Amino acid sequence: MKELELLKEEIIGCQRCPRLSEYIREVARKKVRRFAGDKYWGRPLPGFGDPRAELLIVGLAPAAHGGNRTGRMFTGDSSGNWLARALYETGFANKPESVNKYDGLELKGAYITAVVRCAPPENKPTKEEMENCNTFLVRELELLKEVKVILCLGSIALKGTLTALKKLYPSAQLKGIKFGHNLLYKPEGLPYTLMTSYHPSKQNTQTGRLKWEDWVGVFKRVKLELKSPR
Repeated sequence: MKELELLKEEIIGCQRCPRLSEYIREVARKKVRRFAGDKYWGRPLPGFGDPRAELLIVGLAPAAHGGNRTGRMFTGDSSGNWLARALYETGFANKPESVNKYDGLELKGAYITAVVRCAPPENKPTKEEMENCNTFLVRELELLKEVKVILCLGSIALKGTLTALKKLYPSAQLKGIKFGHNLLYKPEGLPYTLMTSYHPSKQNTQTGRLKWEDWVGVFKRVKLELKSPR
């Protein structure tokens, strides 16, 4: 899709947020010891996946030494592998690992994006930075015309997604939507089913807050929802 490719190039070249632009370049220069030999991406990240996706997965932002290093969302860290494996087991991906942008991973019926396109310090974007990036999510929603389910990974992803949806569907009934694990909403006036899940971060997976069976269960529920009439 030409429009989607043009949007990706615009995102990659974005420098709207001086703090974030400086931070991702600094991370790319300094690196960390385990990736000292890698050439970091160090630029904003566009979404990726199937242009005809029925499932849109929305995260918070690229990881400093994950996506910001590899050049692809949810790639090169444990969160990316948890997501890739779940997508593979439920038929949304052709392989269970997300190592780098040249690893051959292809999404089938799914598209991955985020509410912030640059890795923020301490994973905490400011309100202004969230708003600067929100227009990109709005435009992705306009271009991904087959989407039926939006899955938000984490409370900040939900907040950013709701902001975008209010702009696109000002009359939609979005009040009362709260974050929680494996929750599902069908707001009046919205052409999507909205789902929420804990993010597969180490903070959640290594502490047992997010167990594998509960995580993959989210995507099994997505599959059921895509098969059911709206």
